[in-house]
Amino acid sequence: MPYTFLVDIYETECLKVVSAWSGFTDDDLEVRPRSGDARGRSVREQMVHQCVSEDAWFRNMLGIDVAAPPLPGEERRLPFIARYAEDSAKRLAALRARRDPWWEEDTPFFDVRRSRAWIMTRRLTHTSHHRGQLIAMLRMLGRDVYSTYGPTADTGGLMQDHGATIYAYSGLDALLNGEATGGAKAALPQPSGKPVTERPPQP
Repeated sequence: MPYTFLVDIYETECLKVVSAWSGFTDDDLEVRPRSGDARGRSVREQMVHQCVSEDAWFRNMLGIDVAAPPLPGEERRLPFIARYAEDSAKRLAALRARRDPWWEEDTPFFDVRRSRAWIMTRRLTHTSHHRGQLIAMLRMLGRDVYSTYGPTADTGGLMQDHGATIYAYSGLDALLNGEATGGAKAALPQPSGKPVTERPPQP
């Protein structure tokens, strides 16, 4: 099936979302990129946006309704993770049941029409965009940043220096169980002392 790759990507992107969320604490939820500037969403507002936006896109553009409220009853970190994990799993199951003609059909995308495959691709990039904003906020807060797609400064640095790809958790079940019991993220290596950017500060 030519469109299986979109479903597979969605599955991994959903795990990457909650993995990024697991890096925060409840005390971080009202933090903004710039204190007092409401133009930059707080951590909580980012989580709300991910849940509400994805629910709306799937219902209105892809015709997939998980029949659940998009937001948790209590807007704290763990309930956000649990709500999004449950709803995205239902969406994933619905996507796996769709066949090629469904993906190729045009459907409303705001004020135009696009194929469902096109809309799903745009949804994936939308999610990646907002997750990137949150990962930048983790760095601003001085937190460890685990791999999203490859090495980070905390997992060993640049790929050309053989930095490791280390995910916080091996999978969704491990993440849910680990975070519910206070956190059990993978160990990170000691800093190697090598530059973690292609343009390190000059002495």
